[in-house]
Amino acid sequence: MIRLIIGSLLGGLAQFLVGFVFWGTPLGKITFRVASDAQNADVQAALARNLAPIGAGTYYVPWPDTPAGTVMMGKGPVALIHFSPAGAAPMDTGALIAGLVLSILTIFMIGLALHLIAGRVAFFADRLRVLLLFAAATTLYFIVAQPVFNSYMPWGYWIYTALGDFIGLVAGGFVLVRWFLPRPGQPEAPSTLQ
Repeated sequence: MIRLIIGSLLGGLAQFLVGFVFWGTPLGKITFRVASDAQNADVQAALARNLAPIGAGTYYVPWPDTPAGTVMMGKGPVALIHFSPAGAAPMDTGALIAGLVLSILTIFMIGLALHLIAGRVAFFADRLRVLLLFAAATTLYFIVAQPVFNSYMPWGYWIYTALGDFIGLVAGGFVLVRWFLPRPGQPEAPSTLQ
């Protein structure tokens, strides 16, 4: 179990670093369209005027479950807005720390799953295939599904996000698979995982 914890720490750090490359460097800006300061101010004022009284939340604009909303939905424009009436720092250190903890927990859970099948999937190449399939299935269902089920969403952002998440999961999982899971014939201390 100690090896799994150490591997999760290192794998979580690897996943976090991949996320930083995708989102914390100028590379992360390629998925965004940028409006002018004046346009941003207009949109921000409209958001404050219309959504601040209702409060923080995710808004489907226009809401399609009314006759007027259905017509507006067909005419466009449409948006899915994650709204907060409060301001936010461009780079939140607290979010970075929480993100690192989340990466470590994610890789730990992958490690638990791989550890449970380590006796049946004993070789590195087979374990890597399991990891690749898991990472692909996860990113397909949770990320690529967004523009599939919400056809008005632009694909570029979601494909970029899926690629970053896939590579991050594989990088973190690779650390576990390569160095921290028991090898065939390698004795291991008794575990409560099995």
